[in-house]
Amino acid sequence: MKEQIVKIINQIPVPGESGTMVQFIQLVDVNGNNVTIKFGLPQKYDKYERAIISSVQDAIKRGVPEVGNVDVLIDIIKANDLEGEGGVSKVKKVIAVASGKGGVGKSTVSANLAIALAKQGYKVGLLDADIFGPSIPKMFGVENAQPLCRKEGEKEWILPISQYGIKLLSIGFFVRPEDALAWRGPMAGNVLKQFIQDSDWGELDVLVIDMPPGTSDIQLTLCQIINITGAIMVGTPQDVAVIDVVKAIDFFQKEKIEVPILGLIENMAWFTPKELPNNKYYIFGKGGVEQLAKDKGLPFLGAVPIVMSIREGGDNGEPAALHDNTIIGQQFAEIAKKVME
Repeated sequence: MKEQIVKIINQIPVPGESGTMVQFIQLVDVNGNNVTIKFGLPQKYDKYERAIISSVQDAIKRGVPEVGNVDVLIDIIKANDLEGEGGVSKVKKVIAVASGKGGVGKSTVSANLAIALAKQGYKVGLLDADIFGPSIPKMFGVENAQPLCRKEGEKEWILPISQYGIKLLSIGFFVRPEDALAWRGPMAGNVLKQFIQDSDWGELDVLVIDMPPGTSDIQLTLCQIINITGAIMVGTPQDVAVIDVVKAIDFFQKEKIEVPILGLIENMAWFTPKELPNNKYYIFGKGGVEQLAKDKGLPFLGAVPIVMSIREGGDNGEPAALHDNTIIGQQFAEIAKKVME
């Protein structure tokens, strides 16, 4: 019966392709008259999951009249699950830095976290997924860089830009800083797919993703095409920002997304003037994100103050975490350790 079933599957076409479903078989198990079939499908076929299950069940029941129950299991294989492929297949961990709103410092946290991880000896990549507001090229002082391509057979791989020992990729490398991208969501999603699947990231311990603000189709696309190890939530202390962090946490915990929350970071936690280093002024309120972490039972990774060096570092292309002897350098070193733990 097993050989007969495989022959039937070899006649079922792959949706939208010229091949057949037999190439994706992971398991065919026959127990009496009951059959279990498991397929491993690349991410791009996930929208056909129900149709594939139905067509396989119907074809087997028609072709093998004596069969009883037919269980069809689908394992969707994401980009970094593929062994020996390009893209992010050699990336060990993927960390998304996110929040429910813009303006809370996700890019600043992403840049400085990536620097801190690299300084601790990890091989790090940083993907700027904020298609409509890319800032990573500016923060790393590589606005004029242009990624090269490497050809392998018929395949062309994008080569990320390297700066401070970190591999960087952003839409900012491909458009002029003054150009606004008047794109719909699917177009932005396709660019991110290319950055993830068609870029030669090589062997990385960690890929940090600077997520766009919100909880919409771009975030869904990222979660569907790549296995995100965990997400870090960034917020500022005031109530209106904390509310959006709650929404972002809920997004990552939804069914079929289910990305673990590694912890929360409170950005712009207080202001300390350079001439009064021991003074703290809580401009945006005090401890809102830290309290949320306690309420949700999630790790609190740290509070990052507003100091001149973090703004200057972002504007000058030298993230403040490059300097170990500063409050920001020390703070992000501690945050990086907690994240990796």
